Amino acid sequence: MEEMIGFCGLVCTQCPGYLATQKNNDNERRKVAQLWSKLYNHEIKPKDINCDGCLSEGSRLISHCSVCEIRRCGKEKNIKNCAYCEEYSCEKLNQFFKMVPDAETTLDEIRNTL
Repeated sequence: MEEMIGFCGLVCTQCPGYLATQKNNDNERRKVAQLWSKLYNHEIKPKDINCDGCLSEGSRLISHCSVCEIRRCGKEKNIKNCAYCEEYSCEKLNQFFKMVPDAETTLDEIRNTL
């Protein structure tokens, strides 16, 4: 499977929600929903675990993707991910990186090869 890196630097193809969807595995969806419900203190149901990745054009996305400002911005700019943006790294990303420093590392590594 080819690696898919979201606009924000998350590796979609390593996400348990993405993997459960690609395997069409309801047991894995249930486990992910339970884990994420605890982590994010918000009820997530197994039926909500359907995602083809941030960069996909389809309708199967984790619900946050529909309101994600980073994703919206990247799509509007028609860039592969935020490492390719002339404004890297913006305030939206910097706030996100505080929660997910691995995403920053991923985008920095890409940016260093450009």
